[in-house]
Amino acid sequence: MTDTIVIARLDADQADFVTALDALLDRRMIEDQGTSKVVADILHDVRTRGDEAVLDYSRRFDRSEAKAVSELEVSKAQMQAALDSLDKELLQALHTAADRIRLYHEKQLQPSWQYEEDDGSVYGQYVTALERVGIYVPGGKANYPSSMLMNAIPAKVAGVDEVIAVVPTAYGADAGGAGRLIFAAAAVAGVDRLFTIGGAQAIAALAFGTQTIPRVDKITGPGNVYVTAAKKQVFGEVGIDMIAGPSELTIVCDGKTDPDWVAMDLFSQAEHDEKAQSILISTDREFLDRVQASIERLLPTMERRDIIRTSMQNRGALIYAADQDAAMRACNRIAPEHLELSVDEPELWLKKVRHAGAVFLGRYTPEALGDYCAGPSHVLPTSGTARFFSPLGVYDFQKRSSIINCSAAGAARLAPIAEKLAQNEHLQAHALSAAWRIPGRK
Repeated sequence: MTDTIVIARLDADQADFVTALDALLDRRMIEDQGTSKVVADILHDVRTRGDEAVLDYSRRFDRSEAKAVSELEVSKAQMQAALDSLDKELLQALHTAADRIRLYHEKQLQPSWQYEEDDGSVYGQYVTALERVGIYVPGGKANYPSSMLMNAIPAKVAGVDEVIAVVPTAYGADAGGAGRLIFAAAAVAGVDRLFTIGGAQAIAALAFGTQTIPRVDKITGPGNVYVTAAKKQVFGEVGIDMIAGPSELTIVCDGKTDPDWVAMDLFSQAEHDEKAQSILISTDREFLDRVQASIERLLPTMERRDIIRTSMQNRGALIYAADQDAAMRACNRIAPEHLELSVDEPELWLKKVRHAGAVFLGRYTPEALGDYCAGPSHVLPTSGTARFFSPLGVYDFQKRSSIINCSAAGAARLAPIAEKLAQNEHLQAHALSAAWRIPGRK
């Protein structure tokens, strides 16, 4: 049984390739004015009314029957009960994934440092962890306990005092049902408090604080368009990790990988939602036909085939590139969230990667391993923002303070420089503040 599916075909040698590719990507990260207004109203309402507003939105959007926000909180005992209820294999998988994520992020810890100059002045950098962070774990078309691990564990490794998690579920604060694995993941990750709320109201509660939910210093984790708009609007009052769009995968293949493997890797992103984007670039034109055949043969076997079909038809592409250089030029223009280099000697191709959130090298490294248990966080820049954003990591939960400790001799050496520059900027007090550290000047 096969399922005919029309996927865009592009040729990197065509004169209009860049125009066609950009049209396919269409990554304008501007929500419509209606969404912005709805989100702004929710933020104002939660800032003004606190718990009462959070309850109102939970009743409206999640059909919650809670009488108080405290009823939406999952206690540590309930998280542990969820963990204890897991079967042995699932429990082991969760712990192994957590251990690997923790090990990887321990390598990212940044130490404080300083150096001393000949005159005795000391300069350096003092690294401290954020005090309290909020992590948003998305829900909707799927549940993501892996996102709980990928956000909370780097925060804990960084030394964050308190991690507050929110998840948009209607499961209730119990250890059963669909929320069980998410609550169990929170226990494994060391989450301090967990609330079953979502949407813009959850972002508002974390950003401003309510009578029950404490205000945080930074919010991380992806969500839907309302969550994304809310994060953009609260930025400045709190920190955020990045602005997240639909999930993306680009595969660069030399035609020597099993086409069924490649098709399934493309599916692994397309099944997230209809707006996800899966792109294959190959230097073997005939291989694109083989992958197309695999897609049509395998699609009917997929549980989420309708979502995959819509995603692949609307946003997917099969691109022919004549050689490695053409393939990597196209790849760098895409700047994908996930990049698979399914080629011989992938390390040589890696040298030509300028923009990618995470790079998966070789034929035996599907992106799905990175989603769950390889180690690096799967919270990655999307929508071409890999040009300037990096993956979520320990460094997102630490901040750096500059250290300056001038000796008398050091101050005397630097003061004339500061005085001259301050005078040029017509800032008299600056100039005098520096100059008076010079012996004999005051």
